[in-house]
Amino acid sequence: MLVEKKERVIMGIDPGTSVMGYGVILEKGNKIELISMGIVRMDHLDDHFLKLQRIFAKTVGLVEQYKPDVMALEAPFYGKNIQVMLKLGRAQGIAMAAALSKDVPITEYAPRKIKQSITGNGSAGKEQVAAMLQRLLNFKETPEFLDATDGLAVAVCHSFQRVSTSGSGKSYSGWSAFAKDNQKRLK
Repeated sequence: MLVEKKERVIMGIDPGTSVMGYGVILEKGNKIELISMGIVRMDHLDDHFLKLQRIFAKTVGLVEQYKPDVMALEAPFYGKNIQVMLKLGRAQGIAMAAALSKDVPITEYAPRKIKQSITGNGSAGKEQVAAMLQRLLNFKETPEFLDATDGLAVAVCHSFQRVSTSGSGKSYSGWSAFAKDNQKRLK
C-alpha cells in the first residue's frame, strides 16, 4: 500500500510563447498555501527557438528552486489558427520536457476544467479566476499579467482533484482497476 505524503508542492504552468505563467502552492492535507507565482516573458525575443530555449531553462530553474512533487499544465485550447496551436503545443512540450528531465510527474488540464474547478464556471474570464484565487489563497496583490494567476489556477485545480469526499484518496491505473475495486457502484 502506498503511503501518501502529508504535504506536497504543486507547480502549475500556463504555457505561452510570449508570456508563460507559473504558480507554486503547498498542499497540507486539504489546505493550500501560496508559495510563489510569476511570469516568464519572451515577448522581446523574435526567434521562436530562443523562446523555447528560455521556457526550458526557466522551467528547469523553477523546478530546481521549488522542488515540486508534481507539475500541472494547461493544455492548449483548440483554436482556428493552426500555427498558434503548433507554437503553444511546442511551448507545452518544452515545459513538460523540463519537468520530466528532473523526474517530476506531469498532469494536464483543459482550460475549461481549470476555470470550472476554481470558479464553478467553465466560461469564467481571467479576472474572475484571479479574484477567486485571491480569496482562496488570501493574497492581495494583482499580478501585472494574469498569466501568473492562470499558472496558479492550474496548480490549485490539480490540488482540488485530489480532495476526495470518501477520504480514501485512492488512485487507479485504469478503468478496469477502478471497476474491480468498486463492484457495488457498478450497475
